[in-house]
Amino acid sequence: MTTNASKSATLRTLHWEGGVDGHLVLIDQTLLPTEFKEIDCRNVETAWEAIKTLRVRGAPAIGVAAAYSVCVGIQTASSADEKGLYRRIEEVLKYLATSRPTAVNLFWALDRMRKVAESIRGKMSPGDVAVRLLKEAHAIEDEDRQTCRDIGRYGAALLTDGQGVLTHCNAGGLATADYGTALAVIFAATEAGRKVHVYADETRPLLQGARLTAWELAQRKIPVTLICDSMAAQVMREGRVQAVIVGADRIAANGDTANKIGTYSVAIVAAHHKIPFYVAAPASTFDFAIGSGAEIPIEHRDSREITHGFGRQTAPEGIDVYNPAFDVTPANLIAGFITEKGVIRSPYLENLRKTLKPAVANPAAA
Repeated sequence: MTTNASKSATLRTLHWEGGVDGHLVLIDQTLLPTEFKEIDCRNVETAWEAIKTLRVRGAPAIGVAAAYSVCVGIQTASSADEKGLYRRIEEVLKYLATSRPTAVNLFWALDRMRKVAESIRGKMSPGDVAVRLLKEAHAIEDEDRQTCRDIGRYGAALLTDGQGVLTHCNAGGLATADYGTALAVIFAATEAGRKVHVYADETRPLLQGARLTAWELAQRKIPVTLICDSMAAQVMREGRVQAVIVGADRIAANGDTANKIGTYSVAIVAAHHKIPFYVAAPASTFDFAIGSGAEIPIEHRDSREITHGFGRQTAPEGIDVYNPAFDVTPANLIAGFITEKGVIRSPYLENLRKTLKPAVANPAAA
């Protein structure tokens, strides 16, 4: 379906259409804000491409998409015996794991689907295994919706009426199954009657802040001012911003946080101006198997995203380009983590594990 981009605040970033033989449907976020189009992912290759090319993006949404993509991918083995089905499950899991390296929710969801499959091996028919895996994918989506609401509720308490809040990249409903992480805090505060003005960084080079965050906030009629990334320091200096809230793609055990490139710069500037810098993220984004941010794998993307952004050449032909998609913000620059379990403060090495470890169903983070 393709329409103009005017949609209600209740739009679904992604969902499953039909029964066990159905398919994944997701918004093509590369076309926003000017065009609204949903993609039918009827095979795992289409789903992989959607994750790889950022048609679906945002750590929680990637996790949900990955879970449903497993269900799509095993449909080709619907008539196989148990051995053939489990061979296909493993093929699909490994294939999807190659789509993007940084967002830990991708691997968390795939590991969760693998554990469910292994737990029922030899106990169900191939058809019933497929039904059980689809049930798990639905559960991952439902849990993400509730998690985002809880993050919003806890985070809203940090904001007061009349504040300016700066955010970077997109951590709204488009980055999750429904309500967002960083923007969930804004949504919840607004629903509680507080007036909040958002300053949204463009978030270069792919402009997720301009194309997605500004669009989402406008849909909800929340006051938003779009600024270039390089304007954040001046906006803070003028006293327009009283808090910074961003999302995350992976958080190490010590609190070091990987998020969209440019986040580290915002954190440094916020610290200079004594503005609290918060990270909003679910438990599934914390990777306790990684001790610090130095161990987080950073995705490097195609140089043409910089030299030929959105189809127009803006750099000399053949110029050398460095294009990391993420950077790591040290834990000492973070005022607190807004999670579904509450707001977690320093010392992070102790408090993150104590608060979140039992809730993390990620074998890699055990």
